[in-house]
Amino acid sequence: MSVSVPNAQREVRALYKEDPGAAMVTDHAVTRGVDPSDPFHSVVEPMDGCGVAVPIGVHRALGGLHDAPTPGDMLCAALAACQESSMRMVANVLGVELEFLEVRVTADVDVRGALNMSPDVPVGFQRMRCAVQFKVTEGTHPDMVKALTFAAKRCCVVQQTLKNPPQVETSFQLN
Repeated sequence: MSVSVPNAQREVRALYKEDPGAAMVTDHAVTRGVDPSDPFHSVVEPMDGCGVAVPIGVHRALGGLHDAPTPGDMLCAALAACQESSMRMVANVLGVELEFLEVRVTADVDVRGALNMSPDVPVGFQRMRCAVQFKVTEGTHPDMVKALTFAAKRCCVVQQTLKNPPQVETSFQLN
């Protein structure tokens, strides 16, 4: 392992121990529709100024073209990316060498809720599954594998957020 997570985190850990408030960060994303009159396409910039613009579409189950990732796909992608990075970082901290790692997230939703067809059908995913397939180097102690999976699940910010959702505030401003 060429990069050491403990070495990379040494200074920030010391800072957060001295000043816990410094550990509070704010992530953000912004959308800007290319054409506000197009109900099926938009673009999201997942981090201000990062230079990455991800096209967003609407699922065909909602009448869209499904010709670009949907918001649901992006939620699945966020969970997959977070779980994978958690696995890699925890493996590095524990000294466990990963030979293979793949995370697949699937989510089920009854779209009748989003279409406001019945008050009995909730809006949102009813079930999400996060399947992590991995291989460690031969001879890795089973206790280390157990510690890896436990800590990687616990450290995945997106997974923990989905399990314990924060309060979400939405405001609308007419320009």
